[in-house]
Amino acid sequence: MNKKNVLTVKNLNKTYQKKGSNPVTAIENLNLSVQQGEIFGLLGPNGAGKTTFINILSGSVMKTSGFVEVWGFNLDKNPRQVRASIGIVAQDVNLDPFFTPESLLDLQAGLYGIKKKDRITSKILNLVSLEKQAKSYARSLSGGMKRRLMVAKSLVHQPPIIILDEPTAGVDVELRQNLWKNVKTLNQEGVTIILTTHYLEEAEKMCDRIGILNKGNLVALDTTQKLLEKIQIKKISIKVNNRVNINENKFKTLKIVSSTNNEINLSYDKNELKIDQIIKLIEENGARILDLSTDDGDLEDVFLSLTKS
Repeated sequence: MNKKNVLTVKNLNKTYQKKGSNPVTAIENLNLSVQQGEIFGLLGPNGAGKTTFINILSGSVMKTSGFVEVWGFNLDKNPRQVRASIGIVAQDVNLDPFFTPESLLDLQAGLYGIKKKDRITSKILNLVSLEKQAKSYARSLSGGMKRRLMVAKSLVHQPPIIILDEPTAGVDVELRQNLWKNVKTLNQEGVTIILTTHYLEEAEKMCDRIGILNKGNLVALDTTQKLLEKIQIKKISIKVNNRVNINENKFKTLKIVSSTNNEINLSYDKNELKIDQIIKLIEENGARILDLSTDDGDLEDVFLSLTKS
């Protein structure tokens, strides 16, 4: 069964033009879609166009050209409905220190025109594990609690889509894990998640699909597993009973990364060379293999291969 697309982007372009200077292209001919209920990761180096894309969706930046549809609403024809369909958690924590979580969420609900009887402030605070701090001033909250309160703010109008811009930047490991637990809970309740992050291991673990932006262009868009399958270079570490000298030129893609008396580390193209050929080469050079481990690579390898200049 095909899932509904909650975000559709076609031929999206954004060019910044300053008087007296050359135009700067932030996004170029971007095409992507996000499906209902998935966790979609948008990755890219600084300046890739991620924040510009989020700002276009939020309405704070006008696109130059292209088509954007969110939850069935056209960004050009129905900008208010688009904004109502999205909750955005900004990278920077911006909270009034003299507001409590409870009063802050009530204020945010009021800005969206939500009547008091229809507000779900208590439910949201429970969802982000801040019910015990409901009446505490924001200035007294820890960094992790403030991050969770930012997520709570984005939920007051019950949007079907949440966008998290670098949600765990500057957060320690424990707080990061707690925040991802909250995100998983939201997703299980049917909320579609779009996130940007510099922590590639998080994207690899959390995301159903990933898009990689580089210099305004979408250079990859696939499931996490299929992106990982694109890694061609494989690494192998072999422990031996004595130093082995092999001729890496025997195979075109074979490279010696490092070598000691008891261990040799190699890299090779898995499409050109098989592991049994390497084992045979080692044994032919008079060494006995004591142990062997391989590294198939991770999302960081994919990211670097696609975004290197």
